[in-house]
Parts: sequence; C-alpha cells; structure tokens
Amino acid sequence: MSGSVRVGVLGPVTAWVDDAEAALGGPRQRAVLARLVAARGRVVTAGRLVEDLWDEPPQGALVALRTFVAALRRAIEPGRAARTPARVLVTDGPGYALRQADVDARAFEAAVAGARDLAPAAARTALDRALGTWRGAAYAGLEQPWAVAERGRLAELRLVAVERVAEARTNLGEAADVVPGLDAHVTEHPWREEGWRLLALALYRSGRQADALAVLRRARAMLAGELGVDPGPRLAELEAQVLRHDPATGGTPGADDVWRDTTSAYERVVAAGARTRLESTTTLLRTLAMTGGEGLAAARAQRVAAVGAAEQLGDPDLTARVIGAFDVPGAWTRSDDAELAAQVVAAAERTLAALPDDAPDAVRAKLLATVAVESRGLAGARGPQAAHEAEVLARRSGDPAVLAFALAGRYLTRFEHPGLAPERDAIGAELVSLAARHGLATFEILGHLVRVQALSALGRWSDAQRHADSAEALGLRHERPLVGVFTAWFGALPAAAGADDAVSVADAERRYRAAAATLDGAGMPGLTEGLLPLAILGLRVWLGLPASPRKAGTAPTLEDANWGPYEPWARPHLLLARAAADATASAAAITAAARAVRRIPDPPPGLLAEVLWILAGRAAVAVGERRMAERARAALTPAAAEIAAGSGVLTAGPVRDHLNALETFLAN
Repeated sequence: MSGSVRVGVLGPVTAWVDDAEAALGGPRQRAVLARLVAARGRVVTAGRLVEDLWDEPPQGALVALRTFVAALRRAIEPGRAARTPARVLVTDGPGYALRQADVDARAFEAAVAGARDLAPAAARTALDRALGTWRGAAYAGLEQPWAVAERGRLAELRLVAVERVAEARTNLGEAADVVPGLDAHVTEHPWREEGWRLLALALYRSGRQADALAVLRRARAMLAGELGVDPGPRLAELEAQVLRHDPATGGTPGADDVWRDTTSAYERVVAAGARTRLESTTTLLRTLAMTGGEGLAAARAQRVAAVGAAEQLGDPDLTARVIGAFDVPGAWTRSDDAELAAQVVAAAERTLAALPDDAPDAVRAKLLATVAVESRGLAGARGPQAAHEAEVLARRSGDPAVLAFALAGRYLTRFEHPGLAPERDAIGAELVSLAARHGLATFEILGHLVRVQALSALGRWSDAQRHADSAEALGLRHERPLVGVFTAWFGALPAAAGADDAVSVADAERRYRAAAATLDGAGMPGLTEGLLPLAILGLRVWLGLPASPRKAGTAPTLEDANWGPYEPWARPHLLLARAAADATASAAAITAAARAVRRIPDPPPGLLAEVLWILAGRAAVAVGERRMAERARAALTPAAAEIAAGSGVLTAGPVRDHLNALETFLAN
C-alpha cells in the first residue's frame, strides 16, 4: 500500500512519499512529472508529452517516455503491488494524468485566492504559510516553453502574495515594519504599481507624509519616463489623499492604535471599582479563551476570579451576567481544569438559587448551560438535566445566541452511554444551521466539529471531511487557531480507520504523531494528556498488534508514554505486551495484567468512552476475566453499528469487531 504523495514544483521538481523524498531520476524524467503537474489533473497525450519534452524528438521517444513513466511510478508508489493499476500517475486513454497527489503549486494558488476573503490577520497567516512553501524558482532547471510559461505565471502570483502580506500587515498597524521590505520589492520590480502604492501607504501610516509623496512622485516619473504611461487610478487616488491628509484611507489608525486609544479612554472614563468593569472583563476573557495556548489558560483562571468578585458584591443579576458572558463552547468532553470548572458550576448553582422568580428565561438558560458545559465528562444526572432545562428556556426566550450555547451544553452531556452519535449529529446539524443564520461564528465552528465527530463514528468519512474543511475555513477567517488542532487530528483518522497491514499502520502512527505536534502550546491539557499513546494503542489493539514495550537498545515506546487519565485502560495491554516479549517474566506479567483488568473503572462519559470500553473488554478476553468482558459487552452493544471513532481524532475500529470477540469469549 502506497503512502500519501506530495509533488513540489515551487523550486526544483521534487516528490515525497509520506515524509521521504522520492528518487525521481534525471531531468527529462522529472520533466514528465512536472508537465503533468502543469496540466492540473488533465490528461496529456503521449504524443504531446514527447513534443513537450524534446525540441526534436529522437527515434524511440515514445519508448523512452514509457520508461520514464514506469520509473516515476516505482518512485512515487513504492508499495504498489505488481500488475495493479497506478493511483497517482495514471494511464487515461491515449495519455497520462497526475491524480491523488498534493501539489504545492495548487495549494499556493488556492491560498492566494482564498486570502482575498479573509480578515487581515488571517490573510497574513495564510499567505505567510503559503509563501513558506517556495524553495526557489518554480520548475527550476526546466527550460521547455511550457515550464518557462508556468514559472512566469507562478512568479507573478508570488509577487501578488508578497504585496498582500504587506497590505495585511499595514492594516494591522505594522506599517513602519513593512517599509524596508517594500522598498526592496519596488527596487527589484519597478513596474509593479501596487508595490509603489503599498510603499507610499505604509510610509504615510508611519507618519512620513513627505517620504510617501516622494515615493509617489518617483513612481510617476519612472512610469512616464520609461513606459510613457500615467499612474493607474489607485496610485493617483492615493497621491491625492496623501496631499489632502485624508484620514479615511491613509491615516486610519492600525489595530494596535485603536486598542491603545480605546483602553486608555476606558481607564480615564470608567471609574475604578465600577461594576461594568467586571462585565467588560468577562467579555474580554471570552475572546482571550479562543486564542488558545497561554490565552486560554489565563482566561480560565481569571474567569473564576471575575465570578468571585461579582459574587462579593451580592448582586445575583450582575453575577449571572458575568457568568453568562463567558459563553465559550467546548468540542472536547474532558475538562482542561476540573477544579476550576467545579468552582464555576458551584457559583452558577448559587446564582440560580438567588435569582428572583421573574428573572428572564435567557438569563437562567445561560446559567444552566454553563452548568452543563462545565460538568462535561462527569458521571451523574445534573449535567444532562441542566442541559435539558437550558434548552427549554432558551427556545422559549427566542434568543438564538442563548439557544446556541444551550445546544453546546446539550451536546457535551449527550454521552450517557455509547451509541449516541446520531443524536449528537442532529445537535451539530442544528447548531450549524442556527449559527449560520444568525452570524454566530464560534457556534457554527462547534457545529461542524460536532458533525465531524459524529459522522466519523458513523463511518461517513467524506461527509466528515466536508465539515472539517468548513470548520477549518471558518477558524482561519475568524482567527480561531484551536480549530486547526482538531482538524489536524481528523486528518489522521481516515488513514487509521483504513489501516490493514504493517505499512498502513506505520503510516497511521506517523500521521498521529504529526497531529500530536499541533497540541504543543495549545493550552488544552484535557485533550492533550495521554492522547497520542491512546491513539496508537487503540489502533494496535483493534488490529491485534502488541503494545510493543521497550527492548534493550531501542527507542522509547508506549511503555514510556505519559498516559495521563487513560493509564488504567492501557496498563493491562502494556503488561501483556511485556509478557509476550519476555518469556522469563511472562507469568508474573499476565498475573499483573489480570489484576489490572479487575481494577479498571467504568470510563467517564465522553468522546472516548467506546475506545476505553474496547480496551477494557479486549484486555479481559486476553486474561480470561469474564466479569469485565460482560461489562464491556453490555456497554458497547448500543454502539454495535458504529465505529469507535466518535472523538473525531482516533479510532479503535468498528465496535462490532470487538463485540464479536467478546461474545465468542463469553460463549465458551
């Protein structure tokens, strides 16, 4: 089975199979691959390829072409079995086409086009990432006419991207910082009017009006003297605006300036100790939480402090507003800080009890939804009960934002037992529809992620991918960096679900490890801790592979991992792997594994319950523990038609596979 194939033409023509560079052979052979890239998936006939490879095709050119194609196929599909159809460099009718390969040039073009609709910060991020994929001149080393044309087209698009990054940075208040780069840009590309315009604009926004005018006049003189043309309308308009000190274009403050001036005015006008400061603080913390990393951790801690400060004032209406303003939903069912979550729940319950009887439905609904959201991953009836009450009140209130938060609470508590993926999918569908109608981007993103999770459990991979793409696009547009963590993990999931041999298992584990790298600094310990080893173990248990304990002289393995909260479910499998690897310690390890199985608790309600029950059940079968096997079978039976992939990040395969093993064991 071949791995994923990437082809690079933004520099020398290169290809990678997974992360390993493929041996593409000589220049003419590389040119075949490059010509198919330039065709953008369309078929190029063998005759046309011959004409495009040689100025004067030699005798036997067609035979040479077929040799090149065969060699390229061996290089980019090394695992393809003999006499099976190629899936990347395919034969189609009279010619060839490149299919199922990620091409850097296509991704670059899509990024530049997509950045047009993004806010400045998101556009800058997307374009910087796209520009970072360039490794030199496009199609470097190829001088055929089609390659020269493609090189020129992509070079032009690259200049557009450079200018759009400069424009985004200028709009973000970094005008002074972009001036040196733009100065070099117009020196190297003096005919680009947009470069001159952006340089003048950056100078003007840096407070350098005279320099801005000098640049505009220099551009005018160069265009008239060298080309005999007047400046275009955008350049001429900017010159007029600079001359009249027009604040609407040239003098608009950057984001940092607006922030500084507004906070300064707030400090001057709003009295210290004013109650409105608490509400403003909570609104700010809500935004901070969505930045991830240090911002998320700080927002969690300061939120509890804000709620405590509000309670000290003895005004339940104020406290309700402070608690309800932090309507940040969660896509994961284990809390990042259980102690802080419990403090918020307790404060919300106290506030609910203290509110007057005529308190608005929306106020009570937000408090109840807070109880539900912060009770995620906990056993007991209060979380689901609060979610139900919040939804009833929210629907009655008619406030779409309150209903969206209530649905977020309902989703996080709809894990009373395995097998509820269809119900969660319905919640996700309503969230997407409701949030899209009312411009609630955060909840629209959540709805898509919920559907990714539920559809993964139902094995509807293409539908799940569509929602992952939608979530990622919204996250980029609205600057929600944590979305990319979930979509990166989902990107590894289909490969794991389709793993069926040593090569595909290794590929899936590699993808899991790459996804785990996105967790660094994400500020989500509830997601991060123990997730990577659990993903690898779930895959190995499903496929009947050992957990691979460390042997002398080898690299650290699962036995060395930090399992976090998943240690009780992993421990028996690690002991069994040790027994299989070391005959002298086998009996003791198996006895220890049996003891560990008997100590396994019921998994907490959440996205990983099915996977944890599978680990418990399979370990029970391995050591002959009937009671645990019976518990696992009973728990998993409602999910018999699902895949243990409802987290959207990892899988242990179809639940039915494991139920069959449990039922066979219990029947004997």
